[in-house]
Amino acid sequence: MDGKSLNIQQDNLDKLETLFPDIFSEGKIDFEKFKATFTEDINFINERYVLNWAGKADAFKVLQIPTTATLKPIPDESINFNTRENVFIEGENLEVLKVLQKAYYGKVKVIEIDPPYNTGNDSFIYPDSFKENKADYEKRIGDKDEEGYLMKEGWFRKNSKDSGHFHSNWLSMMYPRLFLAKNLLRDDGVIFVHIDDNEVHNLRLLMNEIFGEENFFAQVIVRSNSRGQTYKQIAKTHEYILVFTKNFETDLNELEKDESNNDLNLKDDVGNYNIRELRNRNPKFGKHNRPNLFYPVYANPKVSDQDGFSPVSLIKNEEYTVEVLPLNSEKKESCWRWGQKKCIANINQNTLQSNLVGKKKGDGSFGIYEKYRKTTYKPKSIWDDNSFLTETGTVELRRLGFENIFDFPKPVALVKQIINLSIEDDDIVLDFFGGSGTTAQAVLEQNKEDGGNRKFILVQLPELCDENSEAFKAGYKTIADIGKERIRRVIKKIEAETKENKKKKEGELPLNNDNPLLPIDLGFKVFKLAPSNFKIWRGNEITEDNLVSQLDAFTNPVKEESKASNMLYELMLKAGHLITDKVEEKKDYYSVKDGELIIALEKIDQKIIDSIIKAQPKKVITLDNLFTGNDQLKTNTVLQMKDAEIDFKTI
Repeated sequence: MDGKSLNIQQDNLDKLETLFPDIFSEGKIDFEKFKATFTEDINFINERYVLNWAGKADAFKVLQIPTTATLKPIPDESINFNTRENVFIEGENLEVLKVLQKAYYGKVKVIEIDPPYNTGNDSFIYPDSFKENKADYEKRIGDKDEEGYLMKEGWFRKNSKDSGHFHSNWLSMMYPRLFLAKNLLRDDGVIFVHIDDNEVHNLRLLMNEIFGEENFFAQVIVRSNSRGQTYKQIAKTHEYILVFTKNFETDLNELEKDESNNDLNLKDDVGNYNIRELRNRNPKFGKHNRPNLFYPVYANPKVSDQDGFSPVSLIKNEEYTVEVLPLNSEKKESCWRWGQKKCIANINQNTLQSNLVGKKKGDGSFGIYEKYRKTTYKPKSIWDDNSFLTETGTVELRRLGFENIFDFPKPVALVKQIINLSIEDDDIVLDFFGGSGTTAQAVLEQNKEDGGNRKFILVQLPELCDENSEAFKAGYKTIADIGKERIRRVIKKIEAETKENKKKKEGELPLNNDNPLLPIDLGFKVFKLAPSNFKIWRGNEITEDNLVSQLDAFTNPVKEESKASNMLYELMLKAGHLITDKVEEKKDYYSVKDGELIIALEKIDQKIIDSIIKAQPKKVITLDNLFTGNDQLKTNTVLQMKDAEIDFKTI
């Protein structure tokens, strides 16, 4: 009861919608359909098959607005920040996706997201970067950057079903994020999106538009609830996963099962097995775009079993003398399917019972083969496994010490299945609705199980926990805090299990951090979305009032509060380098990715310039104000860098 009298207009609209639901859209009359239904004036404007909604044009504008934001490193909240390649980013995911565009364009193998389902109770309408007038700004509490864009992420409003644009709001939220996400996928990349009945129909059309209808793989049904929502007429026990690829020629992996069958027609002392070539047979991939998967494997030609298989090693010595590179039938450079770490985990140099062996081919060359002892199968479109139930995800959190901390977490086994379907060793998994961190746990555990080197990038909005919630009472102010702590606890758990399993039977290679040949990545870097460290120069907007500030931005672009480490990562990103690239702090500059990029932020002189040129980087970035009062040095530096064929930039 709201204390108000009957709304006659709304009552009439409700009656009309009961009789003629086809003339309504999001609770409002569609007058084109109204005229077509009740008059002879049947005229639909721009007839075509298209998904449209109120606010689609604005969603596209939001997509096109560039960002000057950056990612600020937070080593204190990380584990092994300087040496690990997993990443947790705290911030509004649309802005983060924009920040990642240049550095991660076409580098992500799999995107796995569990966005808000739009049930009518979701707080999901994020404050996408947009300008507001002063009056609107005063209604909010937060910071803006120098361009007038909102930088705080604490504003939410529920997208109630009473809203006139209930579906439109959700589509406007999803459209720019999925569009930018597609840019980050590799050519053979795959995206998995969890969803339920509320928006699955709209999401399918939206993804058809963004990824192309021909790139639709499947609409998987997942049994997520054992009893279902029994208060409904039909107890719903399932959700969906929509699977799209960036290229319809992309193949998914088959899954393994333990049962033996006729496919395992070879046998050794361990049991039945068969082989598959380790070389990646996809013609799109090779040393040129997968350099980390191009390396030599050495075979021992003097030893072989009854089937002609020889032991292999990644180290050349007097026994392992035959170098094998991943070359295709035309002797052109291809690449392996596995990275070096996974190869080591599958090699036993003392026996022929390893999962990786060599064999001489008909032309006299050696091939490298994987021994597999499990048969494989293509997954069905219905995933019915008790380990995929939402209640399983709740139990998994409880085992990590999170009691009633997070609602409806995805189970780890479900994400592992997605990983096994789509990812090879050394690939990147992106989840920009990170939630409680299930994706991170799945990646870490899968790496532990098979020695892989998959990396995760999780993005989570620091959504405030309700003050009455168990999470808030336990000390977690935001959802992002829960995700980070879960990753820490998973790492601690794996380290404890690894230590316990360290003593293995003689001849086996232990999967633990103490083995330098197999360093499982048990760490992660934390970054937070932040305004740029540099002032924004807007020469075309100079007025009498802002002339002084704009001249200051031109002559001294660095903000006073900016730290060298923060500027370093901002410049790395904007130069197209990954935030996990190796960084070495030299005496006078930073060396990125083994000297490929050099960044000087503190000082510059001829001695430093000579040292930089001697290092032979591809690109050098310095602050322009380091040359203040010495134009001759800057001119000479530009000429010297050009002569050395080094791309030189100042900011």
